[in-house]
Amino acid sequence: MILLISGASHTGKTALAQKLLERYHYPYLSIDHLKMGLIRSGQTSLTPMDDDKLKDYLWPIVREMIKTAVENHQNMIIEGCYIPFDWKKDFSAEYLEHIRYICLIFSENYIRNHFEDIKAYASIVEQRLDDSGLSQEELIRDNKENLHLCQKYACSYLLIDDTYTVDYHL
Repeated sequence: MILLISGASHTGKTALAQKLLERYHYPYLSIDHLKMGLIRSGQTSLTPMDDDKLKDYLWPIVREMIKTAVENHQNMIIEGCYIPFDWKKDFSAEYLEHIRYICLIFSENYIRNHFEDIKAYASIVEQRLDDSGLSQEELIRDNKENLHLCQKYACSYLLIDDTYTVDYHL
C-alpha cells in the first residue's frame, strides 16, 4: 500500500506520516527531505522558494519511486505539498489499486479560531525555518485553493473544521 499525504503548509502532513509510521511500521518519505537533499547536493539550481518549479522537478522522481514500491510489493507513506492534484493520470489501474491519497485541509473557521495553535505545532516533528511571515490570510487562501483542486480532480480530503483529530487508518 502506498499512502500519499498532501496538503498546504502547516496542515500536519509530517505529523500524520509520523503517527502512521509508528502504528503500521511503514517507511515514509518526506518530499521536503528529498527536495533539500537535491538542492543541498547541487543536483538542481532550484531553491526552496521555487515551489511551482519544484513540483514539476520532484514529481517525476516521486512518481517512479511509487511505481517501484508497488512493483516490489512494498508499503510506503509519502508526504508533502509537491504531489499534483491530477496525480492519478500518471498511473495505470494496476498501480492505482495500491495507492491511497488524502489531502489535509483546514477550513477558514479552523484557521481563524486556531491560528496560534497552528503556529505552535509547526515544529512538532521537525524543526521549521523561520515561520514569522506566516499569515492567516495566506493559510486561508492556500487551503481554499487545495479544497477547490481536490474537488476538481476528485481527490480524497479531510476537512479540519472544528477540532484537529486527524487519524487515518490504512
